[in-house]
Amino acid sequence: MKDLKDMLQQAQQMQQSMSDMHAALENAEIAGSAGAGMVQMVMDGKGSLKRLTIDPALFDGEEKDVLEDLIVAAHADTKARVEAHAAEKMKKVTGGLQMPPGFSL
Repeated sequence: MKDLKDMLQQAQQMQQSMSDMHAALENAEIAGSAGAGMVQMVMDGKGSLKRLTIDPALFDGEEKDVLEDLIVAAHADTKARVEAHAAEKMKKVTGGLQMPPGFSL
């Protein structure tokens, strides 16, 4: 019976750690950029866009396509950083234990 009690305590601790991790991800700010920093964005650890900064030089009407491409590239860069940050947090919570395929935050 002691083993079952220990397992339940460990499950409760992991649940609390997961809850703490989710809160930390909501408060995290991860930056990414494109075009040598001409387009920069910041997302929280869950992937919500918080800020977008665009160099004024890109507001030239002839640069519209370039600006659009840079926004997409900055988003991809930032999203990859968010996913890496979340994976690192998950690794700490699970003690490096691999999660099953399809398991997400």
